[in-house]
Amino acid sequence: MKILLPPSETKREGGHDAPLDITSLTLPSLSAHRSAVLDALVDLAADEEASRRVLKLSERQMGEIAHNRDLRTAPTMPAVDRYTGVLFDALDAASLSAASRRWLGEHVWIHSAPLGPIGALDAVPTYRLAAGTSLPGVPALRKHWADPTSAAIAEASTSFVLDLRSEAYVALGPVPDTVPSAYVRVVTEHGRALNHFNKRSKGLLVRALAEERPRVGSLRSLRRWADGRGIVLRDAQQAGVLEMVVHE
Repeated sequence: MKILLPPSETKREGGHDAPLDITSLTLPSLSAHRSAVLDALVDLAADEEASRRVLKLSERQMGEIAHNRDLRTAPTMPAVDRYTGVLFDALDAASLSAASRRWLGEHVWIHSAPLGPIGALDAVPTYRLAAGTSLPGVPALRKHWADPTSAAIAEASTSFVLDLRSEAYVALGPVPDTVPSAYVRVVTEHGRALNHFNKRSKGLLVRALAEERPRVGSLRSLRRWADGRGIVLRDAQQAGVLEMVVHE
């Protein structure tokens, strides 16, 4: 099983690992597309006013431009530690055991806008780029990423994909129909979609999986594990979609 997570706009700064090595990242077939976006971001960072306009930065966020300028030279840290925010705070990967972190590295991809899906333990720098941004010098990110990312997911030959991404990141690389998958929405018992609880619940779900490390190779085995944990995963009206039911 592979789990696809969205990234977070908020990130920890710094790092103790060597600068970004594109060739070491998960799904290496995406290397050329990754280099194209990185080059565009670094070039954009040379013009602060253009960066502010394209990235929609406030005055207080102007420091983000330096992060983009230094993308290829800045220190890195594992992606699952780089991202912060509700989902990643609930996952709290830093507090997991070494075995659980290895499980994250084997089973979790985080879908970043500049790099596409990366492994949870792939070493990455901090950056500023959202899924809906139009970068000078490259096609719209949806056009740039969608087909090659879907192809890379298919080439990974995974038995099952649990898609916990937001719709904006699904658009950057849909799971192909040839790969068994389920897209998860977090809802109340009455079917109302949630926001804050959506992210927190997804983080807690991945943490529980990492702690227990069950053998999950299909939707059926995932649901069997979830039932044993009291986690409600029910079919939505839309094919291929699961509803994770939580109490507010």
